[in-house]
Parts: sequence; structure tokens; C-alpha cells
Amino acid sequence: MKNVAFHTLGCKLNFSETSSIARLFEEQGYNKVDFKEPADVYVINTCTVTSNADKECKQIVKSALNISPDAYIVIIGCYAQLKPEDIADIDGVDLVLGASEKFKLLNYLNDLTKKSKAEIYSCEIEEADFFVGSYSFGDRTRVFLKVQDGCDYSCSFCTIPLARGSSRSDTIANAVKNAEDIAKQNVKEIVLTGINLGDFGHKSLKTDSPKEETFLDLVKELDKVEGIERFRISSIEPNLLKDEIIDYVAQSKRFVPHFHIPLQSGSNKVLKTMRRRYMRELYSDRVQKIKSLMPQCCIGVDVIVGFPGENDEDFLDTYNFLNELNISYLHVFTYSERDNTDAVHLKDLVPIAVRKKRNKMLRILSAKKLRNFYEKHLGETRSVLFEADNKNGFMHGFTDNYIKVKTPYNPELNNQLKQVILMELDADGSVLINSFAEEISRLA
Repeated sequence: MKNVAFHTLGCKLNFSETSSIARLFEEQGYNKVDFKEPADVYVINTCTVTSNADKECKQIVKSALNISPDAYIVIIGCYAQLKPEDIADIDGVDLVLGASEKFKLLNYLNDLTKKSKAEIYSCEIEEADFFVGSYSFGDRTRVFLKVQDGCDYSCSFCTIPLARGSSRSDTIANAVKNAEDIAKQNVKEIVLTGINLGDFGHKSLKTDSPKEETFLDLVKELDKVEGIERFRISSIEPNLLKDEIIDYVAQSKRFVPHFHIPLQSGSNKVLKTMRRRYMRELYSDRVQKIKSLMPQCCIGVDVIVGFPGENDEDFLDTYNFLNELNISYLHVFTYSERDNTDAVHLKDLVPIAVRKKRNKMLRILSAKKLRNFYEKHLGETRSVLFEADNKNGFMHGFTDNYIKVKTPYNPELNNQLKQVILMELDADGSVLINSFAEEISRLA
């Protein structure tokens, strides 16, 4: 029996695909081990969003070869599709697979002899026009279920359409079947993932439905799946987050009050240069709509700082807009140049030091926003799904509205949903719970 190990960079979608590929290896008799253990094959699933993808890839390859010098090294994922020749030049890499080939990885592993020069199998991205469903399992408590892939948008800073191809989706029937299969494995929460999730139904596989399936249709059908207690929407574009979706989630029993909505900039001038498909007024409207129906809802925001042409006034527009917006936390990205994007040709570049300063300002704002959101819910009773980690004698979990809680480690709580009372903020930013609601009720 040969050992195989996996390392995943990037988004939830990558994790779902890595996990599905790992199951294919196990079906063929491989033994999956931790990446820090000796293995015959190491598979690295790469990302194109990170600014130092090349450096990260080299470091991970080196660490694998330090453990097993004769191991066969395979690189897959977005960076492998965009820069296969660059990856092939990394010492120790044996195989590079592009967007469509990664799901057929086992077909390329007839000989695990180290190569003097890496082999590359990569299609033109236009050929990646099919959908391969996947979901993570066993790596963490929550499961990431992939229901959509690719993107038809042409944001001036983004390479993802070049790495993953055009937008395409699973069918609702197959997505529901996957969710039902996941439910049989005692999973309590599924996170829906995709590149442009709200575009679900576009170019889906053949279906008997007389009309085009939509993301709202998918949400409604998944809401009927027995055994899954929670569904969480990973990220959805503001222009695709329709009133009907918000209305449905607000009354749903299984879809939780948590949205992650990319903004990228609070300056309309910058949004236009980015070629986003909305202005900040629409974004503000989406937040107000959500909060009017779900005051307890957690709202996360993606934002990019230091985009070409973003002057001090534009950044302050973004800062003030976010400061006044009723949101819960930020994911802040510092703009970095990407080959083959239109933004790389723009003038008025923002100095690196200024980009870093703006990033720090928004991260501080995010910490304040998150603390304020947590404080508003102290004293409440909420449902928490506990995870298996044991960090310094504590374990963590998340409420339905994505508040991170901690409690003394108890293995019996792993993968359990419990009603808890949110007591106080801890020094690490999470919320301490000292008692469980049902215990208090029983004692009363």
C-alpha cells in the first residue's frame, strides 16, 4: 500500500476538490497520510489569489522532499493552469496538471519514478467546459459542497476565469443527492461553495426541468434535505443576492443567518475601474435588506486596498463607507499585480508601503466591527456546532450566525449541536461559554 499526502492552498472550493480527489486515491488502495508524514506521492493543490503563489509552491515542495526525498510530486489547481511552465521548473516537481486534467490524476500515475523534468498536461481553458461535483469530508466538521465552478465576469484584477474557465453548475438533482449522501455520514453542516455561487444554474448539466434552474431553486430544494441541520452560503456577489434569496433565508429552518458578500471597494470610481457589476449604493441596499429581516445576521465583506488609481480620497470613501455599514467583519486583500489581467496595465500605481498601511487600517476596523458584533449578542442563547480541535485545553465552535465560541475541551462535544449561552469575550477574541442552555433549564 502506497502513502499519499495532500496540501491545499486557497479557497473552500479547492478544499472540496482536494478531498474528492483524495477519496479517489483511497478507492485505488492508497493510504492517505498527513502532509508532514512520509509519503510516496505528494499532491499540492494551488491557488492563484495569493500574491506569492510561486514562492509558496516552492516552499511546500521543498518541505515534502525534506521528508521523503524520492517522493513523486504533483502540482494541480489554479496556479498549475496559469503558470505550468514556471511550476515545471521547480526542483523536484514531477507532474503538473491543469484545470480539466486534475480530476484524472490517477491516470497519470502509472510510474512513480522521479522525473528529470516535470511532465505537463494542461488544456486550453476553453476546454474546461464541464462540471465535476465534489465535496470535502473528514478534514473538518463542516463539509464544503461544490455546486458551481468558473466565472463569466471580467473584473479587471482577476485571473480566476483564466484558471477555471467559464461559469457552469451542477444540477439541483445531483447537488441534493450529494447533500443526502453527506447527511448519511453524520454531518451537521454543509457550506455551499463555488467561484460565482449566485450564478448557479448557468450552463448546468442536462436536466429534465423545463426551465433554467436558479440559485434560489437550489436553496429551496436543499432546505428539504433531512439530516443536515445547517446550510451556509460561502460567498455571493451583491448583484446576484436577490431579495427573494434574502427573504427565503430569513424564514428558512436550515439556512443560517450568515452572508459573505464581496465589496472590493467603497469608491464607485474604483468599482468602475475594477469592472464590478454594481455600485456601492446597491451593496448598501443589500446590507439594509438583510438586517431588516435578520438583525442577528453576520455579514462578511471582501475588500481590496491599493488598486491602481485608488488615491487617499478613494480609500477614505471605502473606509468611511465600511465604518458606517452594519457589517460584522472584513477580509482585506492588498492588491498585487497579476499577469494577463487588464489591471496590470493601469497607471497611477499605489506604492507598496501605502497599500500595506491601508490594509492595516481596515484590519483594525474589522477587529472593531467583529468585537461590536459579538458584544451585541452576549447573554443570548444560540446554537453552536463544536469542532474537534484541542488548543491548549479548549475547543471551538461557531454559532448559526458565525460567532466563534470556546469551551474547555470535551471530546464528547465534537460534531455536536448545542444550545449555549454566550457569556463574555475572551482575550483571543472568541466568546466564552460557561454553561449549556439545556443544563440550566434542567436545573431550573
